[in-house]
Amino acid sequence: MVNIGSIDRVFRFTAGAVLVAAAFVPPLSEWVVPLGAWKYALTAWGAMMVLTASLRYCPAYSLLGITTCRAGRSS
Repeated sequence: MVNIGSIDRVFRFTAGAVLVAAAFVPPLSEWVVPLGAWKYALTAWGAMMVLTASLRYCPAYSLLGITTCRAGRSS
């Protein structure tokens, strides 16, 4: 079942990639260093966003009954 639309998918993939890269890419990692252990939480959150964008399925959307995919809507 698909519940993530195209725009949502692009946003999730882009934001997730930035969050994952923030821990490893030197110019971005300077912003994350002061967060200490929170950088691992941001990296995990980014990885989850990339994963949900890849699968086009969000478990939280499913629990809340939300869909951003036009094909999944029943009008």
